[in-house]
Amino acid sequence: MKTKKICRFTEGKVKYIDYKDVKTIQRYVTEQGKIIPKRITGTCAKKHKELALAIKRARHLAILPFVSDTVK
Repeated sequence: MKTKKICRFTEGKVKYIDYKDVKTIQRYVTEQGKIIPKRITGTCAKKHKELALAIKRARHLAILPFVSDTVK
């Protein structure tokens, strides 16, 4: 039987996912630049929407690249 995945943001009582926190946001993006779905990461729906918005803001402001340079 699978264990239920826990939302890291809810568990850590994070009120706001900051788009400037690249280290945290980068965990939820693949090398191709795709946002990892919530069913895989285990984040709750509310926090996943905030996360997606933070990733999009970071990309728009060129804090986070759209595609990683390591792709061959």
